[in-house]
Amino acid sequence: MKLGPQRDLDLIIFDCDGVLVDSEVLSCRCLAEALDGCGITLELGEALELFLGRSTSVVLQHYAAQGRALPENFVSDLKARTRDSFQGSLQPIPGIAALLAGLATPHCVASSSDRDRVSFSLARTGLSRYFGDHIFTSEMVAHGKPAPDLFLYAADKMHAAPARTLVIEDSVSGVAAAKAAAMQVWGFVGGSHYESLDGRGILFRAGADRVFDRMADFWTEGLWV
Repeated sequence: MKLGPQRDLDLIIFDCDGVLVDSEVLSCRCLAEALDGCGITLELGEALELFLGRSTSVVLQHYAAQGRALPENFVSDLKARTRDSFQGSLQPIPGIAALLAGLATPHCVASSSDRDRVSFSLARTGLSRYFGDHIFTSEMVAHGKPAPDLFLYAADKMHAAPARTLVIEDSVSGVAAAKAAAMQVWGFVGGSHYESLDGRGILFRAGADRVFDRMADFWTEGLWV
């Protein structure tokens, strides 16, 4: 079923990183720096390809599977680096505040990042007011994206039917999770991490029902076909 304008929706679920805040390049740079401190070289492009939209636990599992277990202080070091970077440089996605301010449909955040990071990101960019306590993270479910658990959990808590839920995602894993949850998903490619990539092709191939690059075009472009 193709969802129409707001009246056809029970819920809109927004990913955080790369959808609400322009954080993907910042966080992947911090990841590369933290790994460098462990003697592991990871280029920015590789970080985006491997870990975009994935949780820190996936990073730990990835290197453990290669026989390169990361030290106990890795997670705390990465969190500290990321927080410092966000404090100085994090910006909201252009147009997102205006969209959220006019949004009549119930909405929430469902992110692979931990709750502290999501809450900090939203507060730093002035977006907290639009979500309140409607923040759901991979810490709350058994399996993170690309499993459907997080989106199904969010929809249940928001009393929304999956078939009437729209997900806004910027990553392949997020698109896959939404489709696995039997939800419609729109891919967003307006973040700085897609400046040199074919984001539209990447997310369409992942299964996105629609891909757009400006929040100002959220309800436009002849969507309802």
